[in-house]
Amino acid sequence: MINSMTGYGRASATFADMEITAELRAVNNRYLDCTVKLPRLYSYAEDRLVRAVKAAVARGKVEVFFTVRRSGGESAVALNRPVAEGYLRAMREMAQVFDLTDDVCVSTLARMSDVFTLEKRDDDEEAVTAALLETLNAALAQFGAMRRAEGEALEADLRGRAETILNLVSQVEQRSPQTVAEYRARLTAKMEEILGASVDESRILTEAAIYADKVAVDEETVRLKSHLAQLEAMLNAGGQIGRKLDFLLQEMNREANTIGSKCTDLAIAQIVVNIKAELEKIREQVQNIE
Repeated sequence: MINSMTGYGRASATFADMEITAELRAVNNRYLDCTVKLPRLYSYAEDRLVRAVKAAVARGKVEVFFTVRRSGGESAVALNRPVAEGYLRAMREMAQVFDLTDDVCVSTLARMSDVFTLEKRDDDEEAVTAALLETLNAALAQFGAMRRAEGEALEADLRGRAETILNLVSQVEQRSPQTVAEYRARLTAKMEEILGASVDESRILTEAAIYADKVAVDEETVRLKSHLAQLEAMLNAGGQIGRKLDFLLQEMNREANTIGSKCTDLAIAQIVVNIKAELEKIREQVQNIE
């Protein structure tokens, strides 16, 4: 079984007073590029979350987004009593010294800087990290299911196109000997037209042999069929075969190009165009495989 590099997964869970949501998105990439984005308060868990993603994904650009909501908030507001008392004494002293009305109230003090402080919760980092990981794993399960489903569709498409190419290669093998016979017939007709009855049969055989050697594509078609067999073997084995398939496809394109450069026959040239068109479609699909 093969996996697509693209996919999406989402999971939500509640742990104590925490509501956690994890979302994963992945697109094609030559290597694994993993980014985890979570509230700064929980940055201590980032390394373990990244490692969890890397254990499940081998290739692709993966982005993970976390949102965390706390029923009691992330921090508590507390009165900084010494500062508030200092402001209050100073204000009352100012009222006495300058003979002002003492109209100090709560709203007046609340506007003073540092009267209130934000006290962060003392979380159990290990417990919070475990909760984040559990939510991530649930999202990864959904993400993996989507990638496998897309992988099955990719595999079916590759097998179908490989079968098409194999049939086209067989057409090249059937047509190639005919081109030599047709060349010999044209050469004989041309020489008879010019020389009449004194045609040198041995010369025709020699020229035909030279032509046959020049346009022979037996080696290329054998190698191309061998590459197609390797493609099928890789698909049967499954796993992380994206890079191997990419390399194999380069070799298949090389053989197709060589056949195209050797042939002078219009029918074979058209078949080669069809082979290269199928190889290009396979190449596009391989870019999606992990």
